[in-house]
Amino acid sequence: MKESIRLIQIIHPDLGRRVAMVKEPSLVILKDSNSVYELAVEALEKQEKIEGIILSRLSNELLDYNAIYEGVSEWKILPSFDYPQNPAACIVSGTGLTHKNSALNRQMMHQAQDVKLNDSMQMYLWGVEGGRPENGTVGVQPEWFYKGTGDILHGHLENLEVPGFGNDGGEEPEVAGIYIVDRDGKPWRIGFTTGNEFSDHVMEKKSYLYLAPSKLRNCAIGPELVLTADFEDVQGTVSITRSGTTIWTKDIKSGEKNMAHSLENLEHHHFKYPGHRIPFQAHVHFYGADAFSFGEQIQLLEGDVMNVQWKELGRTLKNPLQISQEEERLALVEPLL
Repeated sequence: MKESIRLIQIIHPDLGRRVAMVKEPSLVILKDSNSVYELAVEALEKQEKIEGIILSRLSNELLDYNAIYEGVSEWKILPSFDYPQNPAACIVSGTGLTHKNSALNRQMMHQAQDVKLNDSMQMYLWGVEGGRPENGTVGVQPEWFYKGTGDILHGHLENLEVPGFGNDGGEEPEVAGIYIVDRDGKPWRIGFTTGNEFSDHVMEKKSYLYLAPSKLRNCAIGPELVLTADFEDVQGTVSITRSGTTIWTKDIKSGEKNMAHSLENLEHHHFKYPGHRIPFQAHVHFYGADAFSFGEQIQLLEGDVMNVQWKELGRTLKNPLQISQEEERLALVEPLL
């Protein structure tokens, strides 16, 4: 089996943005390439495979991946995908309750006594029963949530912030699907990337009805985007380090083998909405987690580092936690008279 192409987006204070291909332990700069989004649009417009365009752009310029990854280079790692010209046209969203452990965590979060199945476990069981329909048919609808637009995407080593109006912030280790819509309104999957969906679990725990605002937080993807169609069985590890010491770690699993829904069914229920098929729109869609530290009563502190690694998706995504010291202020709206 040939090795999948792994792309990374980087930026330099003087040279600007670049796309590079990972060729360990180096990065190979792509000529005339400032974003993965632009490469995908070119592939769609020319009706060519993006792989061929990428290989045709390889230069002789190599960079030290280790130095950039460790943050000791002038080059900095950007989110593995974005829409730099129009962040508002990049929808960041996700699908929840796709893994059994996520449903169990939610069940324990919202229920003091195990008397009956709550809505979370019931929705997961609906997925077990109807989330893998026969080819060409529509299966049961999963949970869906909105996180924001492309402005909330952060890259490797960037802080993820608990805002002044937030109650908490915690990692959610996930795989994110990366998509673009062509000029005829057809969605195309570019590949998959490591994600930390980062949510406010304390706010969510107060009430199911706070799930939506608990998701409106920044998040991180990367460092690499892998051009592959394989989403069968993805294995990884999530951990929290505090002052250089690991205080919590867990093995994690994703991919269709470990989920209640098929990828086809999840993609259908995201892209069935006309508002998600606007020409040249970009999408970053998270596909659920099966473990997170909050589920085991770990409270993150300022400076804690959240680490998410999927063996099939390149190097570990690391993001420190930052807690805003600003108090919540009234967002004042005035009449335009």
